Amino acid sequence: MATEHLAPKDRIVLALDVADLDEARRLVDALGDSVGVFKIGLELIYRGGLGFAEELAGEGRNVFLDAKLLDIEATVERATAAIAKTGAKFLTVHATDRKTLNAAVRGRGDSAMKLLGVTVLTNLDRADLGEQGIDMPPLALVQERARLAQDAGFDGIVASGKEAAALHERLRDFLIVTPGIRPAGADANDQARIVTPSDAIAAGANYLVIGRPITRAKDPRAAAEAIAAEIAAAS
Repeated sequence: MATEHLAPKDRIVLALDVADLDEARRLVDALGDSVGVFKIGLELIYRGGLGFAEELAGEGRNVFLDAKLLDIEATVERATAAIAKTGAKFLTVHATDRKTLNAAVRGRGDSAMKLLGVTVLTNLDRADLGEQGIDMPPLALVQERARLAQDAGFDGIVASGKEAAALHERLRDFLIVTPGIRPAGADANDQARIVTPSDAIAAGANYLVIGRPITRAKDPRAAAEAIAAEIAAAS
């Protein structure tokens, strides 16, 4: 599952974290082929995002459905099967337990959709995990959940760039998708464990999830192209 053959722009997952489908379509049109994957998260999923995913996939675009599934096994299995029919390339599932992960693998069936286990959200630090009753540092928890996802037959994980280097050494032929990406000098916003694009690539990340540094730029396409250039320099 190496990504050496991908162009730098194809390693950018553009987070369409916007209020409605009209705005999302404007961004897709403005960015064109300057990014490789378009991510539809919960905000858009609940505003017609599944139909939008089918629309984009039908146009030949790579779609990342960030559904972060977590429920009883039957529900996760059926939801995964339904999402696979949209033509999405990636789907996220919380990597908290074997039952959830195994259900997603069954639901995927023989589709080509890649399953990604969400390890620890990038807005959480150790104090936040303690509030959840988890007495582990983020890296240890990420490693444990990554192992669960790999054992279940997932294609990769979602993890912060802070953990990517350690994961890259332990998990060969396993995709690492890194959110919380901020170019040097950009605001952290609500992220706690952030890295720059070049640092994430150097640490072994395969794909970078980037939203506001591109979507809120005066010229989104130029911002995407600048990040692609940074990825190319770090690759």
